[in-house]
Amino acid sequence: MAEGPFLLGQRARLPNGARIVVARTPGLHSAMLALYVRVGSRHERPEANGASHFVEHLLFRGSRGYPDSRAMNEAVEAAGGSMNAMTARDHTCLYTSLHPAGLETGIDVLADLARHPLMRDIEVERRVILEEILDEVDSRGRDVDPDNLVKRIAFAGHGLGQKIAGTRGSVRALSDPALRAHHARHYTAASVVLVAAGPVSYEEVVELATPRLGALPRGLPPPVDPPSTWPEGPTIRSVEHDDAQVEFALAFPAVPERHRDHAVALVVRRLLDDGLSSRLPFEVIERHGLAYSVHAGLETFEDGGLFSFEGACTAVRLEPVADAIFRVAAGLWDGVVPEEELARVKERHRMSLTFALDNPSELVGWFGTGELFGNEETLEERCRRVERVTAADVRRVARTMFRRRNLLAVAVGPGAPALRRALARAVDRSPLA
Repeated sequence: MAEGPFLLGQRARLPNGARIVVARTPGLHSAMLALYVRVGSRHERPEANGASHFVEHLLFRGSRGYPDSRAMNEAVEAAGGSMNAMTARDHTCLYTSLHPAGLETGIDVLADLARHPLMRDIEVERRVILEEILDEVDSRGRDVDPDNLVKRIAFAGHGLGQKIAGTRGSVRALSDPALRAHHARHYTAASVVLVAAGPVSYEEVVELATPRLGALPRGLPPPVDPPSTWPEGPTIRSVEHDDAQVEFALAFPAVPERHRDHAVALVVRRLLDDGLSSRLPFEVIERHGLAYSVHAGLETFEDGGLFSFEGACTAVRLEPVADAIFRVAAGLWDGVVPEEELARVKERHRMSLTFALDNPSELVGWFGTGELFGNEETLEERCRRVERVTAADVRRVARTMFRRRNLLAVAVGPGAPALRRALARAVDRSPLA
């Protein structure tokens, strides 16, 4: 993969501290704009849980320059775009694709939403969010989302353990002044990064963004409160839920992106789950037909992370599925990965990053989160880190992560006590140390 300015990204920092990154890919025909804001549920007090997500919703209710959602969407759509947003545990992102000729409109809308939101129709939006929260709870209000449940255990008492959308109680309690104060505290120059990718000019992006983002108050980035140590287990939980299948998550601790072993964890993830021929789907799905889908995932924050196995199966198959997952995970520290398999994984990793050059959305994600959290790295640098990983590295990191005492296991489905016993039996006989 050739080095070049479109891979390195061109960066600017405005006098007030707002940052701009441009990933120029002149061979494409569409562009992508994103405004990253360093605020999410980890930055909220428990009584204000859900404020970041609530504010994100309210931004689309209009701003000074675009007084309602119709005016805002008409402007963006006339530029070939479609506004959207997402809130995560550690950041918020407002984004739109657009035609390169509509760059000014896109930047103007994003900046105006950040600087001058009207924050109106709060009660209407509160009703929308309360409906959204129902996707994660059962008829009795119990959380039935395995990812939320795992994080609640892994990061107990910490912001990372809180739900992104908040609870029905916390969302009902959020007041107009509290939401406005949350916006004013976090939507500042110190916490924002504007990213543009596609056939766009660095000079034009900076010229258009400077008067708009340069008017944001300087502010301060949110304080980072590191989570406590990973809980010693194994920890097994189950939640009753009347459904045809059991949803499960098996989680282990992972290092943050800046850690020297992050590249090794990436290789471990791909060895386990990188197409139907890789170890996990081949063993669980192709060979034994135990589940329709099962996945291995790696999620990182600036000061920690999780390596998880997630999937769904019938209740009677939960135990053999867990057996198979533990067996596959233990295979990485109980043996030596063949060089051919390791080389294939590295080559697929390089290919996937090469494909990102054709996708402005992936590029803004790469450069936006990298800039926001101080993980600036070119695609080529990441490839080289991964390609230096050895079979001995894989074995060492797998032995550190996949240990019985590190396990957090959650199952949600019918017959919760039986599900918990099934997981306990699988853990007891697992080959994990």
